[in-house]
Amino acid sequence: MLFATNERTAMRTIEAETDIAEGVAYLCDREPRFAIAINAAGNPPLRRGKPGLEGLCHIITAQQISIHAADSIWKRVSEHFSPFDADEMIAASDKAYIDCGLSRPKIRTIRALLEAIASRKLDFQLLHQSQDADVAKALTAIRGIGPWTAEIYLLTAMGRTDIWPKGDLALQEAARLLFDLEQRPDTKQMHKMAENWQPWRAVAARILWSYYRHIKL
Repeated sequence: MLFATNERTAMRTIEAETDIAEGVAYLCDREPRFAIAINAAGNPPLRRGKPGLEGLCHIITAQQISIHAADSIWKRVSEHFSPFDADEMIAASDKAYIDCGLSRPKIRTIRALLEAIASRKLDFQLLHQSQDADVAKALTAIRGIGPWTAEIYLLTAMGRTDIWPKGDLALQEAARLLFDLEQRPDTKQMHKMAENWQPWRAVAARILWSYYRHIKL
């Protein structure tokens, strides 16, 4: 069960380009190589997604597949399930999900999410009033939702400033390229690398994702 924390005063979020600019200035001062990434790829986008059930379903859909495939599947999911009413989605058949292109594991995850909402183990209003660690704990308690999904929800749907998805492969590869590392850093190395970038690690992630797309696409 998710319950709101008493520590509600320090949950700044990224809402506008000015927030991104503030984070970029802070990070470039601490790590000059971020300026190289900015010069190459430009300022990173807001990367804000929709909150609630729709936003979380979008993240689940996109996990571990290409951007093109994710966009194609999500278009069908959105057309079929909008406005993302939990009761209606619970009543939908597995075939409806499969016809949208969703895999069996992702269907199971979405159904587990819907069950958590129906049983009131997950309340998005309370979720958005909670500290980062409490949000991650509540989301990862749902079967099929791991740390990456929780962190991406915190970063995009909630806009929290200091989220660092250290297990993200694109971030790891971007870090390898930008910092001239011999090997892609693992999650432990990524955690250590980003310690000095607090409290703007979510902007660091945006910079590295933009740099990765610039290099790879």
